[in-house]
Amino acid sequence: MNTTLTPARPPLRGPVQVLVRQHRWTLRITGALALLTVLGLIALALRSSHVAAAFEASGCSANGGTGRACDQNARDYWDSMNAYQRVFHYIASLLVAVPVFAGAYVAGPMIGRELESGAHRMSWTQSVSPARWLSARLATPAVLLVAATAVLAVCLHTAWNLSDTPYPSEWYRPEVFATTGTALPAYVLFALCTGALTGLLVRRTLPALALSAAVTGSAAVAFAAFRALLWPRATGVGQTLRPLENIWWVETGHVTSDGSRLPDDVCAGAASAADRNACMADHDITRHYLDYHPASHFWPLQLVETGILLTLAALALALAFRVLRRLHG
Repeated sequence: MNTTLTPARPPLRGPVQVLVRQHRWTLRITGALALLTVLGLIALALRSSHVAAAFEASGCSANGGTGRACDQNARDYWDSMNAYQRVFHYIASLLVAVPVFAGAYVAGPMIGRELESGAHRMSWTQSVSPARWLSARLATPAVLLVAATAVLAVCLHTAWNLSDTPYPSEWYRPEVFATTGTALPAYVLFALCTGALTGLLVRRTLPALALSAAVTGSAAVAFAAFRALLWPRATGVGQTLRPLENIWWVETGHVTSDGSRLPDDVCAGAASAADRNACMADHDITRHYLDYHPASHFWPLQLVETGILLTLAALALALAFRVLRRLHG
């Protein structure tokens, strides 16, 4: 009986090892920055908790009014906590930029430069197929960056909760929302896939890098602008609005007697309270409305945005392999 043996596919480990050696300094610097960020968050949370405990032990009130010494202590306490809160937001803003840099690096130095210099031909003729060549350039940063950003997001959220700061972190702020849930790893995957597609299409280092950064940055800005539309909003209507705490105000305005809505600034030009009342009567305004997202909408919004990003990433990945087949063929 004749038996036909199918040659085993070469493992992906070889291309990955080559890629790691080529970009080892970038990986080392990125790992060091991630470690320093984690240590910085731990130190910041411990320092904030220490300042809060010391102020509580002093017996002074955070609102002051118990003597000059306590007033100064309260002022120092509020200033310190405000500074710590700003640092948290700065770190979150830097994490938001990670997908932009990741996608740009894949598009430029990892793919665009290889195609521009012709170095990819050597890899493709050494028992490494174009598909496995591209897979190595996506799988390596994807595994490392998704794991790193997930850890950083957890550390940031934990440090924020342990910092004992009296300043609440608004969950809906763009930098907070994008770095404390599932959205950040999804942004990384989206950036890597669009970066690969951009690098294959442009085939030049700097233009591919710039275009990938522009695409990823534009996507982040677009999601921040239209995020409130990703999930149905709650609405409060009444003579006077008494909104709950820690909600995301989306839209406010007026309601007429027939239920129609008018913008909030319809009577903004009134010079006095009497003029404002007359304006509201002329427009038949009887109540006011507030569209908002409560804190319970955090995870629905996160999961919807994550799903959209992963869908876009899958589409970009499929297009990237199609472009690669056309380029190789």
